[in-house]
Amino acid sequence: MVKDIKDLDLTKRYTYNDYLTWQFDEMVELIRGKIFRMSPAPLSAHQWISGEIYVQIYDYLRGKKCKAFYAPFDVRLPLPRDKQTDTKIDTVVQPDICVICDLSKIDRRGCLGAPDWIIEILSKSTSKKDMIDKFDVYQNAGVKEYWVVHPETEMVSAFVLDDKGIYEQVRTTPFVNTESVPVHVFPGFEIVLKDIFPQNLD
Repeated sequence: MVKDIKDLDLTKRYTYNDYLTWQFDEMVELIRGKIFRMSPAPLSAHQWISGEIYVQIYDYLRGKKCKAFYAPFDVRLPLPRDKQTDTKIDTVVQPDICVICDLSKIDRRGCLGAPDWIIEILSKSTSKKDMIDKFDVYQNAGVKEYWVVHPETEMVSAFVLDDKGIYEQVRTTPFVNTESVPVHVFPGFEIVLKDIFPQNLD
């Protein structure tokens, strides 16, 4: 049992089996075996945006089989070609929001396999991880739709997997706060952006 993150060698690579033995309070993610420390408690704007998006999704999914979850919620991402077991999985992330339609992927520890839709809300400390590291593992794991929310500019970048398993941006420019973003995994459903960004929060 590791009870202090200082006892870990952050240059080493670890597996989900290692992750389960860590008993320290600090939240971390594993991306291809590398430890990524989570940012401190999210700012009010981050929490507001996450809550407002989740409410829109939850209301839409009411009575449907797909389920939405919000962080902290462990998502273990074995790459399909690897057919990894829990002891070999080296990627476990905590998306801000994820939607899962194959309920067989949900167990008492979270989700094993790719959610259908993931949303990450950027902060200064996570922007590189969300735009590069997570983008790559979500694409390779087969997450069908990935959104990145930019709180400072009140914009959303949306990506959808093409038939070759490569993310294509839904359009060349991000969606702005006066628009609605279509959800490709749920045709006909849109997230109304004017309702998700907080006012008068510095």
